[in-house]
Amino acid sequence: MTIERVRTDSPWEEKIGFARAVAAGDRVLVAGTMPLVDGVLQGEGDPYVQTKAAFTNALAALRPFGLGADAVLRTRMYLTHLRDVDAAGRAHRELFEAAPPASTLVVVSGFVDSRVLVEVEIEAFRDVSLPGRDPGTPEGA
Repeated sequence: MTIERVRTDSPWEEKIGFARAVAAGDRVLVAGTMPLVDGVLQGEGDPYVQTKAAFTNALAALRPFGLGADAVLRTRMYLTHLRDVDAAGRAHRELFEAAPPASTLVVVSGFVDSRVLVEVEIEAFRDVSLPGRDPGTPEGA
């Protein structure tokens, strides 16, 4: 089985040694993703904006495989405060309402950047049986 990896400009990927997304067979896993754009935190103090930004980043990691939100099977949301569940849930619903995935939401004690309120993960499905699809090459690569 071919394993494909996608990296982004996140400084954490190099520092810790991980890929943003890894595909193996029909599964694509997106690593924990924070609400950073070009290294700048989005929505400081706003869990709704942070959730949207984090999922937007995570969904972008699916694009090299030709996938979008409709391919997402499972999401995980990690929040630092129970009070942010409704805001994070609203953002999640807006992004995935058309094709709701299985989802887990967990409250954690914190992240590497104390301003981050939300981190997300995605697991997606890709149909490697499509005619003409070479499962060893991400689309757009």
